[in-house]
Amino acid sequence: MYRYIIGAGVRLRETAGCAQPFTAGTAVAENKGRVLLAVPHGRWRSGRPAACLTLRATIRPAMRLTQLRQRLRDLGAAPCHEGRVLRAWVQGRSLDTKRRRADDFLPLAVRDELPGLFNELRGLARVHSEHPGEDSSARLLVALADGQTVESVLLPRDGVCVSTQVGCAVGCVFCMTGRAGLLRQLSSAEIVAQVVLARSRRPVKKVVFMGMGEPAHNLDNVLDAIDLLGVEGGIGHKNLVFSTVGDRRVFERLPQSTVKPALALSLHTTDHELRRRLLPKAPDIAPAELVELGEAYARRTGYPIQYQWTLLEGINDSEAELEGIARLLAGKYAVMNLIPYNSVEGVDGFDYRRPSWERAADMARRLHVRGILTKLRHSAGQDVEGGCGQLRARALGAAVGLS
Repeated sequence: MYRYIIGAGVRLRETAGCAQPFTAGTAVAENKGRVLLAVPHGRWRSGRPAACLTLRATIRPAMRLTQLRQRLRDLGAAPCHEGRVLRAWVQGRSLDTKRRRADDFLPLAVRDELPGLFNELRGLARVHSEHPGEDSSARLLVALADGQTVESVLLPRDGVCVSTQVGCAVGCVFCMTGRAGLLRQLSSAEIVAQVVLARSRRPVKKVVFMGMGEPAHNLDNVLDAIDLLGVEGGIGHKNLVFSTVGDRRVFERLPQSTVKPALALSLHTTDHELRRRLLPKAPDIAPAELVELGEAYARRTGYPIQYQWTLLEGINDSEAELEGIARLLAGKYAVMNLIPYNSVEGVDGFDYRRPSWERAADMARRLHVRGILTKLRHSAGQDVEGGCGQLRARALGAAVGLS
């Protein structure tokens, strides 16, 4: 059972048949994303409702990009009209161009529909709260149309990190996002809407799919979003970064895509058994095989693979791991990103710590000496305790009276 917050306007009905709307902020219990089972009738006490009404809800799935395109076509839009509208949305451009005004170019039915359509698109993703960091980054808790929330990060140097799922099924033991499991997939339009939201605040020239969720588990929606961003969104293909724990479907699908993004692989350790424990529900691919799969994609696209390594003190910062990295990545078209763990305070089961900055810097230096291009990165959101689903977890806890 998962608790979450529904959005305004969602209509719930009792199994007996009495319909009534509930406002945003109503706490609801859900069974793995199927139907809503109960809402509290009264106050939450110790994380449980004092009494419950059993309800059902029909929540319309969020718009997909294929549906958006079809709506435009049904209104008489040709491909050139469709492209103009999509560019205006994704890039925040005016529908008018220097050569041709929208009124002289778009079909009347399309023009009449656009105010309502753009309003619907704006409702896909709104800022619930913003948490600026000391490094010019900012964590955004983003509210979706159904009241669910995800995290986006405005990155230094004109980048944004977006989420692809509400929750995550991989269950990385050091990640808050996976603690409650997977609640639902984000639609392709919801993924793009996070980029549009970021562009309303600052320029965006790079999009990394490293927020909440495992992109490989929502592959069709993520690839549709990547295709739009790379074709109509003005984002260079190598500046679209698909991040995954490793899934064979990724290595099959990405080479076939029109837009071939850069690839980031969450490695975290060179020890196969340790990786199984750290990422208990990830595909069981040995680190050496994962690196070989990544290398084939890197050589095909001409982009180096970014290997992600969350540094956990006493777990994957050993001398043996340093030797393992040097052995696995020797001669590979790769960048190793060492990312000190974003500590989670006051939560049972999250006793992991990041090593000292001196130890992390020493690891990076020694890998450089061994010929491995290594970057020591700050995890955006550390100073606001906003990484890996922490903002969402705190917001949900506050909403239902949990600490």
